[in-house]
Amino acid sequence: MQPGSAIQEKDIATRFEVSRTPVREALQRLAEEDLVHIYPHSGTWVSRISFRVAEEGFVLRRALEVESVRKAAGRITETDAMQLNAIIARMRVILQEDRLADYLEEDDAFHASIARISGYPRIWKFITLAKVHLDRMRQLSAPVPGHLAEVTEQHAAIAQALQRGNAMQAELAMRIHLDSSFAVMAGMYDGKAAIFADDAEDAAE
Repeated sequence: MQPGSAIQEKDIATRFEVSRTPVREALQRLAEEDLVHIYPHSGTWVSRISFRVAEEGFVLRRALEVESVRKAAGRITETDAMQLNAIIARMRVILQEDRLADYLEEDDAFHASIARISGYPRIWKFITLAKVHLDRMRQLSAPVPGHLAEVTEQHAAIAQALQRGNAMQAELAMRIHLDSSFAVMAGMYDGKAAIFADDAEDAAE
């Protein structure tokens, strides 16, 4: 749903053939993650994207992923390398078939695999919690021409550095990947200002 759009509990309950109670509970959980805003006696709306919170999520993600990829370089096995390469192969097929909606799932699987290889699998759990608004920007940036093709090659560079056991190269490749991806996402801020929260809204959150 587009940021700023109204949410009707009744419509959702009808669509999924459930009572309004679980819908209300689900919306409350979304509100706790700042994905919707609930105004008593007024209504519920999809929250606009907070660029400030998304940027904060990026900073946290970068710090944790740089650490995990460095650790992974010293622990990766041949089986791990094959799994990373398999994910990258699926990414290339998805791009060829123009199934952009499926790409982000594989993207997450790639990064989650690195966290697992590092020996600190919960790192990815913490990243997932931090990157809620960042993920909304990722969806906006997915259709940018050439962006996901470049991301795929960056993933390949990370995987190659890991397979060589070169922690410094793996860290550099990860930094390049995350920084360049966020730069593309940040470009959405100017082009789609209507779906982003303004400074006053950010300060109030």
